[in-house]
Amino acid sequence: MSGKLEVDILTLFPRMVAGYLEESILGKARESGLLEARVTDIRAYAAGKHKVADDAPYGGGAGMVMKPEPLTEAIEAAKARMPGGLVVLASPRGERLDQRLARRLSEHGKLILVCGRYEGVDERVMAVVDTEVSLGDFVLTGGELAALCVVDAAARLVPGVLGNTASAEAESFAGEDGLLEHPQYTRPPEYRGMKVPEVLTSGDHRRINRWRRREALRATRDRRPDLFAKLALPESDLRLIDAGDDEL
Repeated sequence: MSGKLEVDILTLFPRMVAGYLEESILGKARESGLLEARVTDIRAYAAGKHKVADDAPYGGGAGMVMKPEPLTEAIEAAKARMPGGLVVLASPRGERLDQRLARRLSEHGKLILVCGRYEGVDERVMAVVDTEVSLGDFVLTGGELAALCVVDAAARLVPGVLGNTASAEAESFAGEDGLLEHPQYTRPPEYRGMKVPEVLTSGDHRRINRWRRREALRATRDRRPDLFAKLALPESDLRLIDAGDDEL
């Protein structure tokens, strides 16, 4: 990995993604040179006065399909600008985006993210696509949100983007075991009768770490039983999950 992430987002609606890339952590990452982000208008590669980038599907049916010529040429131009760039198409039939995939994409370092629209893209475009990524089993109006999710998830794994590497390591799904993150608290110590757990203010870091581990185990068990069922937990975790605060 080069120490930074380079991305080129290919879209018919550049303004939909440009603003997000300028704000918060991603904006700071761009300023510091840890994230190099470009947004490319696919219509710039469409022919004719009206820059048409879609057409009716062969065989009939509702909706429109993105034409192969402008999209293929936009991808090829991006690959020329970014040698070695991985071409990723946001698509319902792609691999589900999770933390492990985000890490693989981040470590690749160079991503060309293709945002589909309408009923999808002409299948011939797949000749220049390396992989497909999906956010889940639902349909969006376009791939822009998926592309931004990929950038956000991958960029925050670049060393230095979050400032504190422990932040990325401690988050949900980040560890090797894939647990959800433990609950978080901040000031004030009491709000509307709800108090911060005593262990977190005890100063006993061993107890605090055990509390956080226990709460991560419980959260995963209760909220994502599908993930919990896949875990190979040591006997110490099985005892910890049922331990009371006085046993930490």
